Amino acid sequence: MEPMKLYNIDGCGYCGMVRSVLKQLDLECEIVDVPWPHHERTAVHEISGQYMVPVLVDGEVVLSDEYEIIDYLKKTYPVES
Repeated sequence: MEPMKLYNIDGCGYCGMVRSVLKQLDLECEIVDVPWPHHERTAVHEISGQYMVPVLVDGEVVLSDEYEIIDYLKKTYPVES
């Protein structure tokens, strides 16, 4: 199975929220850094139909809202006690 991919901008606070949760949950994820200008984010648009980040791709699941992504990660990959 292919690792998750997070389309990301390092200076983006919303992307940082998702990266933090990925780290908390100790999940492997390929980070794909995208350009700042929206019109240059062609890879993001091809995958999600829009130009905003963060976008998470996990197999067939594509999420493009930081809160939906975080909720998905916590429900799909809960921390084992």
